[in-house]
Amino acid sequence: MSFEGTSNYIASSALKQAVNAAVVLEKPLLIKGEPGTGKTMLAQELANSLNTELIQWHIKSTTKAQQGLYEYDAVSRLRDSQLGDKKVHDISNYIVKGKLWQAFEGKQRPVLLIDEIDKADIEFPNDLLLELDKMEFHVYETGEKISAKVRPIVIITSNNEKELPDAFLRRCFFHYIDFPSPQQMQQIIDVHYPDIKQNLVQSALESFFKLREIPGLKKKPSTSELLDWLKLLMAEDIDAKTLHDHAHKGGLMPLFGALLKNEQDVSLIEKLAFMSKR
Repeated sequence: MSFEGTSNYIASSALKQAVNAAVVLEKPLLIKGEPGTGKTMLAQELANSLNTELIQWHIKSTTKAQQGLYEYDAVSRLRDSQLGDKKVHDISNYIVKGKLWQAFEGKQRPVLLIDEIDKADIEFPNDLLLELDKMEFHVYETGEKISAKVRPIVIITSNNEKELPDAFLRRCFFHYIDFPSPQQMQQIIDVHYPDIKQNLVQSALESFFKLREIPGLKKKPSTSELLDWLKLLMAEDIDAKTLHDHAHKGGLMPLFGALLKNEQDVSLIEKLAFMSKR
């Protein structure tokens, strides 16, 4: 297996090497990077390139590691026992398979995405150490031992909201996705909008990267936000000259709400625009 990117996903040589190294080592690939740099999309495109199943486990602040293995639905069993349902005698009827269990059952090597692992509490990664290392776990209610038929390719993403435990990091292959350069961004835009006018792209990229460089910006616009902005510019038929004039006259770019996501940043840009006009 060798991942070379796809027609929908522009991967750097370093990212390709990281994916392939993690597969060879049979270790989870831990991906970090700014929001909107394609961390989650990597798993989807990797599954597409291998023509295999993608199993997605999106982590929330309330998610527990046990939910990825299985959950025992005691409430349903109690209700069925009160109704006299015969299936209560088989406890396996009340075992709900989690995402890891589903991945372990795959006959063809699946891709398992554990998305935004840093949203969960600090013990969450440690609680999965054995299962991700040995690719097996026990179902205590039934006495079953669940082992992976084929070792899944595990992609784990993090937005760096909190530090991950050292013991967990040791078991992963790590890669940080750098923010795309203007040249790489041009390639990404070409994939999504092959018919876009190139003079509009150049003017938009100039404004976009200048915006990201402004000191004090609370949230820098991401790749996905740039793509949304370009889509709006095309829909409103805003041309490169309009963007250029706004930028050089110190005004806010049209449809800036696609790029700026909080009032502090909007206020900062408005102040800078006002100062440039004076």
